[in-house]
Amino acid sequence: MSREPQSYANHAKMVPLYHGLTFGLFVVNLGWSILQVVRSPGWGTVVALLLAVALIFLFFFARIFALGVQDRVIRLEERLRMERLLDGELRERIGDFTTPQLVGLRFAADEELPELARRVLDEGIRDRKAIKQAVRNWRADHQRI
Repeated sequence: MSREPQSYANHAKMVPLYHGLTFGLFVVNLGWSILQVVRSPGWGTVVALLLAVALIFLFFFARIFALGVQDRVIRLEERLRMERLLDGELRERIGDFTTPQLVGLRFAADEELPELARRVLDEGIRDRKAIKQAVRNWRADHQRI
């Protein structure tokens, strides 16, 4: 299967059945539940509305929790990669990187990582988006959650 080369512009992962259909169904259900509370207020319709709200929360929290675990794994992977690729003073500063910095740096190719890592620390770049945009030689990640 041929894939388009990954870059900052196209690296975000969208799953149509999750992000589109499932979320859309939850929103329709929420709208329907609100309508039912307005038309026929009562315990049954209020409970249905609360359940609809809970499903929306569940949708977002499921995504947030998965991304949190992914970030922890990325932090570990990038620290191990840095142990291998960085030398001297920069290797001693691996513990100074924040998780968002490591998440941004994961897309830098091995040959670019030392220079970009030094720049991130020296300039205090904390925003993962800014770090990703600074990557010149993109290292694709097709196993994202």
